[in-house]
Amino acid sequence: MRTIYVIAHPESTHHVEGLVGGWYDSPLTPAGSRAAAAIAEALRTKIPEQVDVELFSSDLQRAAQAALVIGDLLHVRPVLDRRLREKSYGEAEGMSQEWLKQRFVPPPAVGERMRHDEGIPGSETMAAFAQRIYAAMHAIAQSDCEHQVIVTHGGAITFAVASWTKIPIESLGYARFQAASGSITELREDDYFHNRQVVSLGDTRHLAIIGTAELRKSSISPLASATE
Repeated sequence: MRTIYVIAHPESTHHVEGLVGGWYDSPLTPAGSRAAAAIAEALRTKIPEQVDVELFSSDLQRAAQAALVIGDLLHVRPVLDRRLREKSYGEAEGMSQEWLKQRFVPPPAVGERMRHDEGIPGSETMAAFAQRIYAAMHAIAQSDCEHQVIVTHGGAITFAVASWTKIPIESLGYARFQAASGSITELREDDYFHNRQVVSLGDTRHLAIIGTAELRKSSISPLASATE
């Protein structure tokens, strides 16, 4: 049986400063570092000491820092993969959420949504973002390792889950799977039927012990969950 734990990195400086994330390379806050330790402890209770573990992470600081904390406890070195980055927001990255809100062109209610131009120069379409995450997930799934951990970003969770369950990208125009910062999403495949399950989505119970269980699905603006 294969189990994959997908982590939405915990709080970083751009969260508290009200800035657009995307590829903006912000580090974890002290609270984010404490949350990373809590995530590591939660994973240690789920993954037996004696088994092999693989750890993959976005190469952006806020994810890579969390991956290092997790890797220290699980005794594994993270493999950094830029394909696991958040959606690129081009010129908006590092700008205020208000700056983005004033310029952002939302997708139409009906029509082309995945390849929609959001009006921000240099930003990725949702289709390009999805293709990148799908490629990373496909590569990770080629391994025979039964326990894998992926540290990525809030906006990437939708496409990680969709890729795991083999939903075609063209069917994702309206689908979103929300996972708060610091959460753990557990994916599983049995070794008999090879059915793929979403065991849990965006679990934050491990954060309650350190008092950082505040969810950030929309804590800064309606765009916040897409700019993690």
